[in-house]
Amino acid sequence: QVQLVESGGGLVQPGGSLRLSCVASGSSFSLYYMGWYRQAPGKQRELLARISDGGSSTIYPDSVKGRFTISRDNAKNTLYLQMNSLQSEDTAVYYCHAEHLLTGRHYWGQGTQVTVSS
Repeated sequence: QVQLVESGGGLVQPGGSLRLSCVASGSSFSLYYMGWYRQAPGKQRELLARISDGGSSTIYPDSVKGRFTISRDNAKNTLYLQMNSLQSEDTAVYYCHAEHLLTGRHYWGQGTQVTVSS
């Protein structure tokens, strides 16, 4: 079982950038596909990015492609999300997600708030 703790959220002005981090513990980080999701008030949770266990493959929806970059450092058990050109519609709670590549079990972090406002 893996525990996930996000950090790096906060208040940023439109056009600004943030980098989120997610530290994993309790299990071998390299055995998980990882991802970032977000959920805005009144909306469904949506996928932002996924990355393979080794980090060589990434997936983004069109809504964030070119603005968000997911990466991982397996030596540090850490997942990252670099977010650029942030707009008010990016305001949401951002969640780290892990899927065990053998069992398929899913795990979530507690979330970190990102607010884009002037």
